Amino acid sequence: MGLLLLLTSTLLFSSFHSGTALNADLKITSVDLSVEPSNEVSRGTNVTLRCKGKVLTSRIDALIRVYTISKDDIVIYNKTTSSSEDFLYHLPEARVSNNGKYRCRMHMMGEEMGSQAVTLSVTGMSTPILQLSKAIVTEGEAVNATCLAPGETGSIWFNFYDGSKDVDKIGPSSNPVMFRPKGVGDHVIRCSYSVFVMPDKFSSPQSNAVNVTVKELSVVPVLTISPQDNVYEGDALKITCSVNDAMKYYPDALLLLSQGDTLLSTGNTSVHANWTVQATGPKLIIVCRLYVRSAEKVEMKTVSVTELFSVPTLHMSPSEVFQGDSIQLTCTSKILSYDKLGGEPLIYRLESLEDNMTQANGLFVFKAKKIDFNYTCTVVAKGIKKKSNVLAINPKVPVSAPKISVHGSAILGRELEISCLSETGTPPITYTLWKNNKQNKAVRVQEFHKPAKFTVLVSEPGQLHEYFCRASNGNREPELSEKLRTAVIVPMTEAYLMVLPTSGDISEGHSVTLICSFTGTPPVTVGWYRDSDSNALNLTTTKINTTSYTFILSKKHSDKYYCKAQNRANSVESNRVELEVGMAKWKKLLISGTIILVVSSVVMVGCVLFIRSRRGERKPSAELSVLQALNQMTL
Repeated sequence: MGLLLLLTSTLLFSSFHSGTALNADLKITSVDLSVEPSNEVSRGTNVTLRCKGKVLTSRIDALIRVYTISKDDIVIYNKTTSSSEDFLYHLPEARVSNNGKYRCRMHMMGEEMGSQAVTLSVTGMSTPILQLSKAIVTEGEAVNATCLAPGETGSIWFNFYDGSKDVDKIGPSSNPVMFRPKGVGDHVIRCSYSVFVMPDKFSSPQSNAVNVTVKELSVVPVLTISPQDNVYEGDALKITCSVNDAMKYYPDALLLLSQGDTLLSTGNTSVHANWTVQATGPKLIIVCRLYVRSAEKVEMKTVSVTELFSVPTLHMSPSEVFQGDSIQLTCTSKILSYDKLGGEPLIYRLESLEDNMTQANGLFVFKAKKIDFNYTCTVVAKGIKKKSNVLAINPKVPVSAPKISVHGSAILGRELEISCLSETGTPPITYTLWKNNKQNKAVRVQEFHKPAKFTVLVSEPGQLHEYFCRASNGNREPELSEKLRTAVIVPMTEAYLMVLPTSGDISEGHSVTLICSFTGTPPVTVGWYRDSDSNALNLTTTKINTTSYTFILSKKHSDKYYCKAQNRANSVESNRVELEVGMAKWKKLLISGTIILVVSSVVMVGCVLFIRSRRGERKPSAELSVLQALNQMTL
């Protein structure tokens, strides 16, 4: 009894939590959700969601109903009521943020049922209104912009435009936004907004246009350079970057003085630099930049510079080197201004991560390393230092003597793939296949440890011993392989079967020998077969061109016999020999004796019958005696 109560309680508890409580006097039969006045409405329409639930019940008291409204599977409203009237959920002045899929779910005393989803689509968005804090600004000055979306709700993002260009994109928490119009003149500012109803986005039209006028700053940078004419490398230039008197109104300004990518000096009101000229080309551009807030003013001047000597170049000889080889690097620079140098020599310096060497003539000789390395050449004179481009030197690893091999078996009359591979050596490596000291084919391999492959036709048994290969990866003497040492397999061409004894009596109990002879390269696997059975009687492997199989005959061995011979190239079948197995001699003698005895018995019985017919009246006892005597004889 206790077990039954426990089982009943468990079932009721499970039914309650699954939403299908066992109520004999109540059942929800349907829940329907509809949109009024329509599923598709324009902005500002008052929308009503009507949830209608039908219930079968025998109870007369008021039943508590719990309604749940969800939008895109997120609960947005709950209502508990005892009324049996339809439940109404109002969306006054609907907006695009109300777009989505709605559902209604009704709960009653453990019973629960939901409606099908209905989609509400609201079209139309209000036109945004743009407001700016200023209509006239100077370069770098900020403007506060506010974009309004009248009456819109939901997740809203605002976009601001200066003409056709995006200025900024912000969320509602950052509205208004501060931006600085770029460029002197009139700017037309607009905004728009987007309402996100995941996964969709609804965009508004653009707002009203508001004009902003940007006036040019009266302050400008002033750049002076002395001297500016007849400038040589090594000369000192006095450079000043400053601003005009209007600077006092902009204390947050910044001045930058630069040449190329090199920043020479910085300051607020005036900066100075004494710079020794380093010629990177026939003309140098000096730039003075003034930044006031986000506004930039630039003045630049060009200075023509005469070089004392050219940028050095670094060359290697030979152009290709192997590890440990002698290598010569030559650094050269052309003197362009002898008078300015005053006879001072150029000092050449070879630099790398590990070594530094100095030579007056720019000629450097040393052994190539076992690793890749980089060198640059530096030339110094009159305090001027110029550096060459980086020369990358990649010493090659010489090829090792290649190994020659074959892929698969070498079979007479068929094509064979020969491989040549050097275990070491910097690619590309050129492999050449030779036969009898005559070049056959050549292959260039671009990858490390990848063999060269050659295809040849094996036309003679001893032909392969004539092949060898050469490997080369530069201006060194090529490395040679050993000659190819691979045996050529001659395919099986014929097989012949004979039987011993060749004549005489082949009968049961005697032994017989099947001898299979064949031509082809051993080892050869030989099998003996009979026509009535596809399974081999015997299999053996031999290294000579003949083999045999002996067995004792029985009557069931009468059949046609043949042999199959197979090597690594192919297989062949022999001729067929028929064996007719005769009866054993003792069986023949037994049958003969039995026949003679039977015939003798028949003759004697005939004689007795004949005598009886002649005598006619012999006593029964005598006849019986005669018959008994005959019976004794036959036994």
